[in-house]
This record gives sequence, C-alpha cells and structure tokens, in this order.
Amino acid sequence: MTTHIASQTQSQPAVTLGARITTACVAGVLGMALVYLAGFSHVPAVHNAAHDTRHSAAFPCH
Repeated sequence: MTTHIASQTQSQPAVTLGARITTACVAGVLGMALVYLAGFSHVPAVHNAAHDTRHSAAFPCH
C-alpha cells in the first residue's frame, strides 16, 4: 500500500516598502496619540493606570 501526500504551496504576497512605511507611520501616530491622551487626561483612573509608565519615559503629568 502506498500513500501519496499532496502538498500545496501557497505563495504569500510580498509586503512592499510603502506598505511597511505606512504601517509604521500609523502605529507611530496611534502611539503618540495614546501617550498624549493618557498624559493630559483628567480622569483619575486613566492617570493612575499610566502613571509609572509616563514617569519612566520622562513624560510630565503633574
């Protein structure tokens, strides 16, 4: 008895440099927006959740 294993190769589309740059820019803007919003939030729960991280990154919050 012989067993045949069918193998399929799926080619993945190449990620272009433009797509990588766009992704990096979007991630950077999102990150900066989150830091800004958490840094100047007047909600105590948001302030306390991000407090130590902000101070370790030398971001003033007081």
